[in-house]
Amino acid sequence: MKNISIVFLASSLISLPTLAQQTGKQEFKAYTQSIPGTEVTFEMQAIQGGTFQMGSDSKEKGRNPNEGPRKKVSVDPFWIGVHEVTFDEYDIFADADKDQEDLPDGMTRPSPPYIDLTLGMGKSGGYPANSMSQYGALMYCRWLYHKTGVFYRLPTEAEWEYACRAGSTTAYPFGDDPGQLEKYAWYKKNSEDKYHKVGQLQPNAWGLYDMLGNVAEWTLDQYDEAFLSKASNKNPWNKPTAKSPRTIKGGNYKDEASQARSATRLKSDINWNRRDPQIPKSKWWNADAPFIGFRIVRPLQQPTPEEAAAFFESVIDKYVGAR
Repeated sequence: MKNISIVFLASSLISLPTLAQQTGKQEFKAYTQSIPGTEVTFEMQAIQGGTFQMGSDSKEKGRNPNEGPRKKVSVDPFWIGVHEVTFDEYDIFADADKDQEDLPDGMTRPSPPYIDLTLGMGKSGGYPANSMSQYGALMYCRWLYHKTGVFYRLPTEAEWEYACRAGSTTAYPFGDDPGQLEKYAWYKKNSEDKYHKVGQLQPNAWGLYDMLGNVAEWTLDQYDEAFLSKASNKNPWNKPTAKSPRTIKGGNYKDEASQARSATRLKSDINWNRRDPQIPKSKWWNADAPFIGFRIVRPLQQPTPEEAAAFFESVIDKYVGAR
């Protein structure tokens, strides 16, 4: 099996055709993706590759030790979801009545949650999907690849932070003043203790909404307190080696402003599924995490079907029930 981190995260090191060469038409620009068999669409923004300072400055207000040492890293070009994945999108995967196509062998749908995971905060009409484990988010990506023929995955922590910062070096994409956060993010001060429909506030400089606040977002990385001290300079990815914990970014609607900065890092907690009475507990849902969701990326360098299968086997099948 090829080194998955090289195939997917350091694509300049391998000889694969560019997306334009593969399709003969696709240019590297924003586009709208439809989910076949439905009227549901989502928007993807093109993010040029580049170099940035990952982590926070030692003097940044609210800084945590796991945000340093600040490190200069580069990432390759990719597309990223303009919005967090919504229930309108996720439920087509989760609800067989909404997608009656047979799934390939080995691919399953989420088991129905035993409680209303939205807690009455809203579902259809643009609300962010929430409470899924990282396993559930990754399985959605695998299903979406099956439906569209386009390889989507979770962002690495580095890709996520690069997209969030949108060229900034400050605590927030718009500067250092937390008083301005309510223009861009649903957090403790303005959320009324609930998540909101995506895209209601201002986007960052690269046109991405709700990167901070609303629901926090799964990344592809295994969580490591000291990750930045070991991270590679190009396309860093802390490849999973255990079921948990994983790295989450962005802060959420319950958080203070200091917890919703570009550099903030949160590790997943198995206690987020404590209320689940099932034995074993669900590998799809976290009953106590309505504040967790995700958005997706599409690497410019698309993998072959064999490479895509190897990737999903590496990050999903090897760690069934990861969260």
